[in-house]
Parts: sequence; C-alpha cells; structure tokens
Amino acid sequence: MFWYVRHWLRCLTVLAGVLGLMPGTGRAASTLDDTPRIAVVSAFQGELTLLLSRLESPKAYSVNGVTFTTGMLQGKPVVLFLSGVSMTNAAMNTQLVLDRFTVTHLITSGIAGGVNPALNIGDVAVPRQWGQYLEVLIARETAPGKFSPPPWLEGLDLPHYGMLHPRPVRVRSAARTAEESKFWFEADARMLALAQSVQDTALDACDASRKCLAHTPKLVVGGNGVSGQAFVDNRAYREYVFNTFAANVLDMETAATAMVAYSNGVPFIAFRSLSDLAGGDDAENAMDTFMRIAADNSARVLLAFLAAWK
Repeated sequence: MFWYVRHWLRCLTVLAGVLGLMPGTGRAASTLDDTPRIAVVSAFQGELTLLLSRLESPKAYSVNGVTFTTGMLQGKPVVLFLSGVSMTNAAMNTQLVLDRFTVTHLITSGIAGGVNPALNIGDVAVPRQWGQYLEVLIARETAPGKFSPPPWLEGLDLPHYGMLHPRPVRVRSAARTAEESKFWFEADARMLALAQSVQDTALDACDASRKCLAHTPKLVVGGNGVSGQAFVDNRAYREYVFNTFAANVLDMETAATAMVAYSNGVPFIAFRSLSDLAGGDDAENAMDTFMRIAADNSARVLLAFLAAWK
C-alpha cells in the first residue's frame, strides 16, 4: 500500500509540474512586465556598461540567475540583459526575455572579431543577415587530405575547411507550419534602414585610459555576419570565413539570437564593433587592448539608433 501511495504522489507531482501548478521544472512562466519594450542584449558586462549608465528609471528583475533591467533609454522603453558568452547561452536567454517580458523588437550590441580585411578595429558593423558558420558536418577522410560527407546528408553548396563542411539548420517558427532548412537569418529591413540613417554617428578612437587607434572608426551597414562556438584567432581560418561567407564580422552569439528572434517573429538587428581581427592582427590578438573602444562604439551607434527611433 505504501508503494502504491508513493507511486501516485510521484505521478501527481509530475502532472502538477506539466500544468504549471508547482515551482521548479515545467512551471508556467509569468510575464514580469507588461510594457512593450525593445530588448537589448549583450554577451558580457563590459559590452553593456555604457548603456546601463544611460538608463533612466532602472528596475531589475532576476530570472534563472539572469538580471533583466527595465527602464528608458533615449526616451524608449527597453529591457537590458546579458546573454552570457556562447551560442547556447544566447539562445537560452533570448528566449527567456521573450517569454518573461513584452518584447516588440530585439537588438544585440557588443564586440566581434573582424573578418573583412576592409574593416578595422573600432569600426561598427550592422550586418544584413547572420549565419551559424560552425554548424558543420565533420567528414571522414577518404584519402590523404580528402574529406567526403555522406551523399545523403543535407549540406551547403559552399567550400569546406578540411573536414568541416557547413550545413544549414532546421528551424520552426511562428510564421510557418512546417520545419524549414535555413542558413541566413535576416535583420529586420526597417531597422536596417534606420541604422543607415545614423551613418554620421561619432565613434571614438581612444578610450578613457588614452589607448588610441591609428585611424578613425566608421559605421558599416549591410553585408554578412557569422557566429559559432569558437573564439577565432587564426589567420587562415579568418580568410576562409571571409572568402566563403563574405562575412564582415564573426562572434559567438548573434546568429543564435537572430534564430530565436526569427522563430518567435520578433524584428531583430545587431550592432557589432571590431575589437580584434580574429587572427589577422599584425601581432597578438588585440581584443584585450581595444575591447573598451569597440564596446562603447557599438553602444554609441545603438544610442543614436534609439534616438532616431519613431
């Protein structure tokens, strides 16, 4: 009899979790704030510092250890948060903000590695679309130096890098009834046009400690961006990424955020400033030297973008 009662108690506990009646796994999420807001996400604290310093009437919420701060930025209602570094963190916490807040638009701001040799550290890129370039098939070696994927496996008609063969992802979305195969996730066209209108935004060439660039940074709207689960500091792979994907920048979060936005039908755009050249630097990787300039330049473009928002 005791075993029978204990068994049914376990069943009731599972059922309550599914129905959202108990705390813990399976609990139905509630909206924390009903005000329609623009969600602004950065990967780590240094990327969000300038924006938080400009936030008016801040109010903080904590969900699953993630702090979401609502308030007004450039007169617009926003919610600011950190995704954490990596594609998994970015996807997980982007969905979390969409579930717990009333998000009308989604914006990423932060640093990136430069891929396009025409761009320099401190420049801000606003790509037209983002892809997951490390979503790959690792092919078997069928002859010395020759790697062949299974002929039945879906891939992309793009050059491979050794055993790494790029692939699309399968995605479901609010706008489609069936799963689709997709590589590029597009920025919202109207948000991209607004970004074009703030081309004269003043960008810094020096930080507060007087570390300075030898050139004047610029804003570049359009082109491609790519994201993956790797910090890239390799000249040869950087050249492959540029030649294969025509990418201006690469990072470790934005394509995941773009995919979640697409799946939920939320307009999206990303501002990414070059902190380093992903292995193309003349000496060692420059991220630690110019991260502050890059993070603040991205934030400055975002502030100009929000100021122009109607």
